[in-house]
Amino acid sequence: MGRGGRGVRAVSDSSIEITFMYRGVRCRERITLKPTATNLKKAEQHKAAIEHAISIGTFDYSVTFPGSARAAKFAPEASRETVNGFLTRWLEAKRKHIASSTFEGYRKLVELRLVPALGDQMLVDLKRKTVRDWLDKLEVGNKTLSNIQSCLRSALNDACEEELIESNPLAGWTYSRKEAPPKDDDVDPFSPEEQQAILAALTGQARNLVQFALWTGLRTSELVALEWGDVDWLRGEVMITRAMTQAAGGTAEVTKTTAGRRAVKLLRPALEALKAQKEHTFLADQEVFQNPRTLERWAGDQPIRKTMWMPAMKKSGVRYRRPYQTRHTYASMMLSAGEHPMWVAKQMGHTDWTMIARVYGRWMPAADVQAGSKAEQLWSACPSDFSRAERSQKS
Repeated sequence: MGRGGRGVRAVSDSSIEITFMYRGVRCRERITLKPTATNLKKAEQHKAAIEHAISIGTFDYSVTFPGSARAAKFAPEASRETVNGFLTRWLEAKRKHIASSTFEGYRKLVELRLVPALGDQMLVDLKRKTVRDWLDKLEVGNKTLSNIQSCLRSALNDACEEELIESNPLAGWTYSRKEAPPKDDDVDPFSPEEQQAILAALTGQARNLVQFALWTGLRTSELVALEWGDVDWLRGEVMITRAMTQAAGGTAEVTKTTAGRRAVKLLRPALEALKAQKEHTFLADQEVFQNPRTLERWAGDQPIRKTMWMPAMKKSGVRYRRPYQTRHTYASMMLSAGEHPMWVAKQMGHTDWTMIARVYGRWMPAADVQAGSKAEQLWSACPSDFSRAERSQKS
């Protein structure tokens, strides 16, 4: 850097550059002075004065370097914004542009995690080490750690766009821990006998809803958003384009992913459940399934679980599992019957069948004893070809 590494160097016949650190950023500024020995010494003294002002908190970038492009970035109003202030403002701005469920997830992370831990920090002073040290103390799993970092990383990206910070300290970095292999997963489908017992404990709209869920694999949020206009009776399909979460406050929203918007084939039991449901809600030509107590659209998973599902499970004598297991039950039934995993993936709204194989692999039929015989017969019929190939490799 010149002058024995003192952060001062000549850059032209008429200017000297000084280098210093301010709010975690390496800054380089030019002084209009001929780089003589005397002026280089003056530049060193000027740099020392700047670093002293920084250390005691009196440095004002715009006053010291009024013509600098960095001056606006380090303006006092920007420098005084705390992580709390920025995240609060950022969260409110996000409300209009993301799904209600996503917003609710962000809100909980900001209010319950990020602000209590990092809120008093100056936004421009936030460092990766600070975040890493905090995350290291949290007694949560890697999934929660990932969600926290994803939220904060997104917010800091927007802070960069606003030029409040020069770079995102979380960019290209993720904190995680080495975890023990997970125990049993959450997939716990209902047997055919259990399904019959649950359905026998239900009547009317509640029975139709559960039977339809078991034979379509729809998510609860998709079931409650379903309308009669989504049913294609001629093709025997139902179009899934919307989902309704409790975070949305009773408002149906477009499904999060392209794969989630799909046509689901109506198998016979699902079609029977829809036909039985007609007498309850078809003439209204709006939602397919209603809460039998209120005759209004279900508001989400919690009302279904509390008012219909838990009593039915208790009455049926079936070991309790949450309503979402109807989706796992559908997947396990389809795969056990030998349906193609890609078809099952499309029915359930997945982009490919890797997740299907990973989560439901145990229900896929094992390869039969004849597996591999076709290849063996095809290639063993040409032993001379193998011999020629082998000789060619050796030569």
